[in-house]
Amino acid sequence: MRQRNWRLVIVGIFFIVIGFAIFLFVPSLGQYSTDPVEFTRLIGNVSEVVIGVSVALIIFGLIGTKPK
Repeated sequence: MRQRNWRLVIVGIFFIVIGFAIFLFVPSLGQYSTDPVEFTRLIGNVSEVVIGVSVALIIFGLIGTKPK
């Protein structure tokens, strides 16, 4: 039976929360940018990458490692 790595799962969940926070709260700062459309697009890309990495961390954490 494989041992799950709960640290990776917890960090993955934390990164999902951070990714959604970036996606929801940072675009309001776009009004202060010289190019608000590009700023919002960049924030969307950053949050997508953070959420994608967090999903990968959760999957690897749930797969786990072989016991020694």
